[in-house]
Amino acid sequence: MSKAETIGSLGENESLKRTIARLSASDFALVGPGDDAAVISAPDARFVVTTDTLIENHDFKLNWSSGYDLGWKAVASNLADVAAMGATPTALVVAVTAPPETLVSWLESFADGLREACEQLAPGCGVVGGDLAASNQMMVSVAAHGSLDGREPVLRSGAKAGNVIAVAGTLGKAAAGLALLQSENKDAISAYDNLVNIQLRPNPPISSGVAAAIAGATSMLDVSDGLAKDASRIAKASNVSIQIDPLMLQGFEAVLEEAARAIGSSESDWVLFGGEDHALLATFPTDAELPREFKPIGVVLEQSATPVTLGVKPLPEKGWDSVTG
Repeated sequence: MSKAETIGSLGENESLKRTIARLSASDFALVGPGDDAAVISAPDARFVVTTDTLIENHDFKLNWSSGYDLGWKAVASNLADVAAMGATPTALVVAVTAPPETLVSWLESFADGLREACEQLAPGCGVVGGDLAASNQMMVSVAAHGSLDGREPVLRSGAKAGNVIAVAGTLGKAAAGLALLQSENKDAISAYDNLVNIQLRPNPPISSGVAAAIAGATSMLDVSDGLAKDASRIAKASNVSIQIDPLMLQGFEAVLEEAARAIGSSESDWVLFGGEDHALLATFPTDAELPREFKPIGVVLEQSATPVTLGVKPLPEKGWDSVTG
């Protein structure tokens, strides 16, 4: 294949053909790519569905992210939403708009990222269809589906006073990676490439969503916009207040201290207000046996004027906003 081949020169059909050839099948697909629509099995007669959009220069920059990175991130962010409902991811539909001069090799790399993220984060889940169109700006839109397997969905609105609040996954690492990229400090970016990689290719604990549901989680969501902001969402939906123990966050902060010093930033701010780790935040009854992936970080209290506190101090609802940035 010549490097000069672009999606504009090949056209939609050939570009999609080369992309689809690099994807793995979904174990739940009765009809996969190739028809007007896919057909997915839903033995529970219910299914979870979510969608998310990534827009160039708002959600990602092509001088930071490769096609592979973007494919991985698109999968990870959507699977985390499925997992946060206590569901098993089954299938994804992916739509891409791209300038006609986009190299087909970029699109193939993007497909590789889609495939490998599915294989590593949610084995058995796969891309079953999508769309490719020309535009002046790169945009990726994903719809993800999941099976409840006979369980009730875990909503944001079920937290009860006396519950334990716990987190599975990382906090602050993706925000640290973004801050490093924005700093343009090449030495720091190289030294802390593990944090940069979490920003480019998040690694959410997808299987922990089902584990939490089985353990009796009363509420759950994925931490896409920051711990403070997302904890507040649970508090408001459940008509409770949440008290986070600052001592329980020290482990998350400790692994970020050196990187924060390197670029003059705050590891505490990253942990509290940084998004895109896609950790799972859940509440459990006090007598529940927490899945081993979950670390307790606080308690649920009766509703007060302050949705979330850090110790006894009110915690502002700061974090990522998908509209304002």
